[in-house]
Amino acid sequence: MKKIKKTRSKQSRRKFLKTTAVLTAASTLPLFNINHAWSQDVVFDGQPFDANGATLLLGEWGGFWEEYMRSAFIDEFEKTYNCNISYDGAWPWFPKYVANGPQNPAYDICNWNIPEMIKTQRAGDYFMTPDDIADAIPNGKNIWDFAKATGVGLTWAFGQYAHVYRTDLTDPNPSTFESFWEDRFAGMRGTYITSNTLQMVFFLAASAHFGKDEFDLKAGFEAMKAARPVKLSDFTGNMQTLVERGEVHIGVQWEGEIYLQMDKGISVAPIIWEHRKPILTQTHTVSKYSDPMQKKLALAYVNAKLDPKFMNGAGETFYLRPTIKNAVLPELLTSKGVKNTAQALDDVWTPDWNWYLDNEDDIVETCNEIFAS
Repeated sequence: MKKIKKTRSKQSRRKFLKTTAVLTAASTLPLFNINHAWSQDVVFDGQPFDANGATLLLGEWGGFWEEYMRSAFIDEFEKTYNCNISYDGAWPWFPKYVANGPQNPAYDICNWNIPEMIKTQRAGDYFMTPDDIADAIPNGKNIWDFAKATGVGLTWAFGQYAHVYRTDLTDPNPSTFESFWEDRFAGMRGTYITSNTLQMVFFLAASAHFGKDEFDLKAGFEAMKAARPVKLSDFTGNMQTLVERGEVHIGVQWEGEIYLQMDKGISVAPIIWEHRKPILTQTHTVSKYSDPMQKKLALAYVNAKLDPKFMNGAGETFYLRPTIKNAVLPELLTSKGVKNTAQALDDVWTPDWNWYLDNEDDIVETCNEIFAS
């Protein structure tokens, strides 16, 4: 993909400090020791094993997500493998990884969205590659190719981006990506603060739709200006609330949250983005330099997440789609027209997050200025 230079000639002070911090952390790392336990090849063959009470350091989302994972997955995992899982739901993960360095990882396994994960990988040699993870576990053979598209972690679940709109408060109902900018929705549109991945992807999708491609910053900035006045949300649950209250008539969302509201009887519907088909992912990284027992447990954890039975339960609870070919979708997804086929996943788009991170300061600063004005 073609590299686009930053549109501002002056590097921001924040970018300078961030780069300096990363370089300083990297310069203090000890040289790789080929005789260390790190150098041992570790695979998981699918058979349960006794971890002798070992502790697996895990970073996953907190709140209801943690409650579900513990009841549906983690409690049984700890019994099966005679291990303890140290669960940290206090996002963000990036500063914790960087503080410890690659060879003393803050977590053995982590679940996160893509931008922060790639930012961490850019700061040091932290993670196994997606191919290495997939090759080291039995269920790796069942994944769709796009599950490895991040180049860093292995994606186990996802949902497509969409606009959510109120079917009872819009007449006619909006039907396209650009409907978001219709005059009638002034003050009733909703997107997210710039630190939220959904806003990052919305900006890139708008740049692609109104400009030459997703790298057209000028087109993206103009699209954000044209969206004013707009309501900003911290996270998707808050967007659900704004839509329910009728304070937002059309907003940026991902399909799972919309289907959940539909099944609760709320008058909403999705406009799935088609000009670009980005996906909101749940992606696991496995730390490259974790000790062999922890790494084997981490691989067993990923393998269990890619089990069709678990994926069906996650789909019923969170309306998440699976990334494995042999999953059976729950009825609450198939009733919405969702399919788990190669054709249904044609043209799934993963943005160039390295390019975004190279331009992040300009994008964040300019969008914040636009939304504040």
